[in-house]
Amino acid sequence: MLKLNKTEWVPPSFILNGVPGLEDVHIWISLPFCSMYVVAMAGNCGLLYLIYCEDSLHKPMYYFLAMLSLTDLVMCSSTVPKALSIFWFHLKKIGSDGCLIQMFFVHTFTGMESGVLMLMALDRYVAICYPLRYSTILTNPVIAKAGLSTFLRGVLLIIPFPFLIKRLPYCRGNVIPHTYCDHMSVAKLSCGNTKVNAIYGLIVALLIGGFDILCITVSYTMILRAVVSLSSAEARRKAFSTCTAHICAIVFSYSPAFFSFFSHRFGGHTVPPSCHIIMANIYLLLPPTMNPVVYGVKTKQIRDCVLGILSGSKNTKSQNI
Repeated sequence: MLKLNKTEWVPPSFILNGVPGLEDVHIWISLPFCSMYVVAMAGNCGLLYLIYCEDSLHKPMYYFLAMLSLTDLVMCSSTVPKALSIFWFHLKKIGSDGCLIQMFFVHTFTGMESGVLMLMALDRYVAICYPLRYSTILTNPVIAKAGLSTFLRGVLLIIPFPFLIKRLPYCRGNVIPHTYCDHMSVAKLSCGNTKVNAIYGLIVALLIGGFDILCITVSYTMILRAVVSLSSAEARRKAFSTCTAHICAIVFSYSPAFFSFFSHRFGGHTVPPSCHIIMANIYLLLPPTMNPVVYGVKTKQIRDCVLGILSGSKNTKSQNI
């Protein structure tokens, strides 16, 4: 009984403290957060509408892009509204169940983001290396199964996180120095043994991120070999230009992820906590903000469809009906 009195199991609520050390400039930090969120919502909703309406975009590449847009919308919407409520209204309290749900959504859809980028790399590999069989390999059922498998992979691997959190005793308060409920940020409040949490978190990162990066690397190695073997420079340029938007999406997604991952494990006390938190938020905000911009600029078919809609072209489903 004495031992139980000295510990507290999962508290009824947590306090999200925003960006510790920068409380005085929370309002200024919120401005780029809000701007990026608005751009992300408008851009991804616009892409989804465009892909739905335009018959010319009913192709595997754009179906995968629609998956990416849906993932981006859920990923940033699971954290940014709460972060803005902290910055603007000091509404820092979040129920323990709400915290665990937010944790589940954040980690599931960051894993989904990585998985969709991997599927898009495979799509480019098939399109460039097997162009004559592209439509027969990537049929609608295959695309649906690939998307569902990627989602289920994330769900099944992330489901243990809330249970690993619930098993821990909490006696170090309930203040989380973050803008959202991250798995290890919550676990660090525990006075119990968090080694299992840390090891399982690393295993999940390797199973999702490590596997996806390996597949992307192999895909682009094969793409590069196929492109180099083309006879004309113009053919090589056109073939590789179809990959530029996807390469940009990979850079925007994995660069802040790598920084957060390695700085947490090897940065020690050299990287201030506020930098960790801001980069963790950029990791969730930058890809949803930039992906629709990059694909809108780099993809000719999307540009043409946007120009067609703006000029009153009658290519949409709604106009054809």
